This record gives sequence, C-alpha cells and structure tokens, in this order.
Amino acid sequence: MAVDAVEKQWKPRANPWLIAATVALAAFMEVLDTSIANVALPHIAGNLGASQDQGTWVLTSYLVSNAIVLPAGAWASSVIGRKNFFLSCIALFTVASFLCGIAPSLPILLLARVIQGAGGGGLQPMAQAIMADSFEPKMRGLAFSLYGLVAVLAPSIGPTLGGWITDNYSWRWIFYINIPVGLLAYVLVTRLVDDPPWIKADKSNLRKLDYVGLGLLTLAMGGMQIFLDKGEENDWFASHFIQFFAGMFIVGMVTLIWWELRTKAPIMNLRLFKFKNFAICAFLMMLVGGILNAATVLQPQFMQELLGYTATIAGEALTGGGIALLVVMPMAGVATGRFPARNLCIIGFLFFAFSFYYASTHTTLGVSFGFMAWMRVLTVLPIPFSFIAITNAAYVGLPREASNQVSGLINFVRNVGGSIFIAVTGAIVTNRSLFHQERLAEHMNSSSQAFNNYVHGIGGAVGGGPGSGYMGQASIYSQLNQQAAVLGYVDIYRLLCWMSLVMVVAAFLLSKNRPGEGAPKGEAVH
Repeated sequence: MAVDAVEKQWKPRANPWLIAATVALAAFMEVLDTSIANVALPHIAGNLGASQDQGTWVLTSYLVSNAIVLPAGAWASSVIGRKNFFLSCIALFTVASFLCGIAPSLPILLLARVIQGAGGGGLQPMAQAIMADSFEPKMRGLAFSLYGLVAVLAPSIGPTLGGWITDNYSWRWIFYINIPVGLLAYVLVTRLVDDPPWIKADKSNLRKLDYVGLGLLTLAMGGMQIFLDKGEENDWFASHFIQFFAGMFIVGMVTLIWWELRTKAPIMNLRLFKFKNFAICAFLMMLVGGILNAATVLQPQFMQELLGYTATIAGEALTGGGIALLVVMPMAGVATGRFPARNLCIIGFLFFAFSFYYASTHTTLGVSFGFMAWMRVLTVLPIPFSFIAITNAAYVGLPREASNQVSGLINFVRNVGGSIFIAVTGAIVTNRSLFHQERLAEHMNSSSQAFNNYVHGIGGAVGGGPGSGYMGQASIYSQLNQQAAVLGYVDIYRLLCWMSLVMVVAAFLLSKNRPGEGAPKGEAVH
C-alpha cells in the first residue's frame, strides 16, 4: 500500500510543461526527418548517381526501420529505464544524421538512414509516454496538443525547410541541422527528465526480449515496404519478385499476430486491442497518419512536376498550413479537455472530407500559388482535432503501466499508415493518369475536327513548313499528358474524401467518455 501511495503522489521534479517542451524538441527533430527529404529527392538521386525510383528509398528505408523499433521501446525501457533509452535514441539519431550528411553513395546513405530510423523509433513513443506520465489525466489533452503540434507541424514545414536548404546550400545540410538540435535535446533531457517509480529498470529483462516477435516484425515490415515501393515498377503481381515479398509480408504478419498473442512477454502487446477504444483509435490513427503523409508528399510533387515550381517555392506553398497549425493546435488541446474525443474526431474527419472534395473539384493546371497554399491550410486544419483526440482517447481505460506500450503501438500504426499511403497513393496517381491518358488519346485522331484545327493552328504559328503538322501533334500530346496527370491527382483526392467519410463512421464507435474522468463505463482494466 505504501508503494501504491508513493506512486499516486509522484510528480515530476521539473515543471511538466518544461519537460513536455524538452521531449517535444527531440520528437520534432525526428518527425521532421520523415518529410524534410521529400523535395530534395531529385537532388539526392542526381548527386549520388541514382534513379528517381531508387531515391525514394531514402524515405522508405527510414520509415521501415522506424516502424520496427517503435514497438521495442517498452522492452528497452524495462531494461535500462525510459530516460536512458530516450537519451540513447537521441544520441544514435544525432550520430546517424552526421553519417547521412557525409554519405558518398546511395547504399551508404540508405544504411545511415536505417540507423537514423532506428534511433528515431524510440523518440516519438517515449516522448508521448513521458508527457502522459508528467500530467494529470485532465491536463493530458492540452499537453498532447504540444505533442500533436510536433507530429503534424514538423511534416508540414519539412518540405519548406528542405527545399530552401537544398536550393541554397546542399541536400546534405538537411541532415546536418539535426546535430545541434540533438545535442541540445540530450543536455535538457539529462537535466529535466526523471523516470516515475513505476518505470523500473531491470537488466535481467535483457534476456526477455521477444526475439521471435522482433524477427517476424522485421520480416513483415521489410516485405511490406519492398512490395509497396517496387510493386508499380514491376507490374505488381505479374512479377514473381513482387509475389515473393507480398507473401513474405502476409506470412510474417499473420505469424507475428499468432506469436504475440501466445507469448508471455510480447514485443507488441496486441492484447491491448481487446479494449474497444484503443482498437478503434489505432485504426483511426493509421488512417490519419496515412492521409497526413500522403498529402504532404502529393502536393509538392504536383507543384514541382506539373506547375514547374522549384523545391523552395513548393515548400513555401505549404508554409501556410504550418502557421494555421500554430493557431489551431492549442485550441484543439483545450477542446479535447472539454469535449468527448468522439465528437472532436467526427468534426475533424468531416472537415477532412470537405477539404479533399474541395481539392478534387478545383485542382487544374491553371491553379495559382495562392490556391495551393490555401489547399494546404484546408487539409491540415482538421488534423489537430482528430490527432489529439485520438491520442488522448487511446489511453482511456488503460493502466499507467501500459503507457509505453500504448504510445509505441499508436505511433507504430501511424508510421505504417504513412508508409502504406505514400506508396499506394503514388501508384494510384500513376495508374489513373495512364487511364485518363488512354481515354483522352481516343479523341486525338484525324476524324476529330477540333484536333485537326489545333494541329493546323500550331503549324501556321510556326510558318507552315515541313514537319509543322508533327509539331502540332507533339504539342497537343504534351498537353494531353499533363491533363491526364492532373486528373490522376483529382482521382486520389476523391478517394481520400471517401476514406475520410469512412473514418467518420468509425469514430461513432468510440465510447463517449467524459474528458478527464478516466475510463468510460465498461472500459476499465481489472
């Protein structure tokens, strides 16, 4: 009883908000690296003599490594303590960032990114768990608004910062900038953060690592990422190469689930999914993470490929979204402490649906910079409400001892969702562009009066000499390809709109808990 009383009365030595700002700084550095390289990929690939497709591995190698390490955070904390594990992750991430910056070739860069992703894998969940334990339940919503600001603001300003650095200096500096931030975070965590009494380090737990689960998780995530990244390039299931990795993912994931539900000390506590609120929150967070990452990749890609924007200008168009988040995030944190998570999620997802519907009906080749900036604002405004509400609701009804596992799983599904959506939405844009290209090409024939008039008009403009007809055909074909590509983006925005409506339906299944009053009826852990 005495121990329980001490645990209940425990409060962090430093001001909770100072602790929150400190761990948020480390998490911000890590989340930033999931998007800062987006607009720099053409420069990285060109500088290292790689293709554009090979360059995307700079993003995905990081995400896969990150996803594999995320669930292991709870175990690592039980071995060396949460604070020590957090400090180890900061140190590994900072050193790996330096190695990324000096990488002389793509294979070396990918290896450094894997190490960087492994270090970063422990930063997000541990930062979130530290915040959860540093604040009383009624204040968690407001505290998570700071974490939410990190999680959604960093990917928003990443392309802006990455584009500016790449255009004005070198892509290598997008990694070097992590070094001073990492050093500062390390010093602050050392001075301010302490482990609560229920986090007990025991080196004997080193032997208790779920090595089988970790191996199966690595197998499943590796298979999934190669399947998604190379599927389109190899014509999906028409390729034995893709079939093999798709099978590796399915077998690895099914076996992982079976093993984790049977073993006594799983690396991923899948038994948490028996609690309805947590299971629904995990599903919703996977979709929110996927939409956030997909939108952050698709928009700068559209601006650079079809509107001719430089990396810097494409990044600047996303800046408005970051400013909007700074304003809305604190409001969302306060709202989470006053209104049920379910209500806020429903509002956020409905706004998601509206924003993507708006994007699908207004996206053309003639859109302005102002429109692109406004579209970014619309797509990020609902994120604070949905993100913070989901994060807060995931802890409802679960014991404090589960905070490390909860944060690890929530961040894991968010990263997996982001990885899946980046690959799938890119493939859908390409496939739908080809579909529209075929449909539009059906009208490019000599029986079409409009087609003939356009070709002759181009021929007259260039003097009507030999070959002028071919020049007219080449010109209209180039425009056809661009229009087909635009329609591909329109289709993906419509799909994201429908997915947002599915999220609205799922949000209605959440328990309507009273904020700050613990578990809703029927959700308590015995």
